[in-house]
Amino acid sequence: MSESELYKELGALTKDKDRWKECIPYVSTLLNHDSVKIQAKALWLLGEMGLIYSQPVQDAVSTIAFFLDSPEPLLRERAVNALGRIGRGSYPVIEPYWMGLFRFASDEESKVRLAFIWASENIATNTPDIYEDHMPIFEKLLHDADDKVRMEAPEIFRVLGKRRPGFVRPYLEQLRQIAETDENRVVRIHCLGAIKATGVK
Repeated sequence: MSESELYKELGALTKDKDRWKECIPYVSTLLNHDSVKIQAKALWLLGEMGLIYSQPVQDAVSTIAFFLDSPEPLLRERAVNALGRIGRGSYPVIEPYWMGLFRFASDEESKVRLAFIWASENIATNTPDIYEDHMPIFEKLLHDADDKVRMEAPEIFRVLGKRRPGFVRPYLEQLRQIAETDENRVVRIHCLGAIKATGVK
């Protein structure tokens, strides 16, 4: 099967959720494919599958984590994102790799930093307490050089603000200041959303 045919097949499987559970072993084998495009698609799909079927995907997690060290930014991005999705489904499945995700807050590629925030939001949705001592890392991302990263950074404060307002309260003044002064409209809106999530008027 050619790369384009295989990519098309994975696209069809993405929509066919009834087959996801049975296809996890097959998609896992594609992590060994020669094509970065296929590996990236397989990583993304395993993340989506793992959100729903976190236990069946457990055997693939160590291979997914292998891509965290890839020199290819797309594969790092997809691996981080996949672990976030799986971790939202079941944190214990990805726990051995969780602390290792924090290095991606300062990855040289902005898309990888963005994936780190997304992954953290996913995990924090159902397992918020583990983030209590790591808020300064997200504070730095509020001031990232990349617009898209800065647009997403307040969202982890919103997710945690809903669940553990105390984690976010020390940063309320800073969020207010960004909400009033940032040149990016989405950043301003997301900062206001984070403040609102804590219940503070």
